Amino acid sequence: MSHVKEQENLIERLGFAWNNRGLLATALTHTSFANETRPMVVEHNQRLEFLGDAVLELVISDYLYKNYPRHEEGVLTKIRAAVVCEPSLASVAQGLRLGQALRLGKGEERTGGRERPAALADAFEALVGAIYLDQGLERARNFILQHLEEAVIAYARGNHAGDYKSELQEWIQQYSDQPLTYVILEEAGPDHNKVFTAGVKFRNKLWGTGKGRTKKEAEQTAAGNALQMLKTKGNVEALVSGR
Repeated sequence: MSHVKEQENLIERLGFAWNNRGLLATALTHTSFANETRPMVVEHNQRLEFLGDAVLELVISDYLYKNYPRHEEGVLTKIRAAVVCEPSLASVAQGLRLGQALRLGKGEERTGGRERPAALADAFEALVGAIYLDQGLERARNFILQHLEEAVIAYARGNHAGDYKSELQEWIQQYSDQPLTYVILEEAGPDHNKVFTAGVKFRNKLWGTGKGRTKKEAEQTAAGNALQMLKTKGNVEALVSGR
């Protein structure tokens, strides 16, 4: 199967020997695959994703704290949020070809799951969690900074490329004067820990969705995912015009 070969290629690109390759297999197993293999029990990557998210937050927070002593807490939080967000992580995952290495269910495969930003970002977080468990914190730190340090430095210098809403608007304005609209699709969780799902629409068509702790963060993630779709599809003018 192609994903097996891609996993082997990924191991070569990572450049270290795994003590437990089962962790890597789990990190690259989407929930749809696990659901379709029942009654056989196959572990999916959500628990590793949960762990990897925490490791990412720790490593980036530690890096920011040590390297930017004059930045206030609010600024550090904004930089971290711009780096550790779905579009950013999905972009790194694309570079690592994690989508090609994923084990997906047939339905998810048919609907483009290998390119879906949420699945890619989740796989990257799960991979971080697997590296942490298998290789330790320092190896995980090196891996994270190898792929995200450049983005941290750019945002810390005031490069606000993380403003996906503005960037998306600029792309659209090159081809159309029709407005973009943002809608909140879902609110989940208790009042003190809500998660919002936002969507960005153009010509009444949903172009991207994203989650966040605030409505603004969810809208930024939705815009980032829409941008990724535009860049992946290539012909922006045709997409904008509906041709």
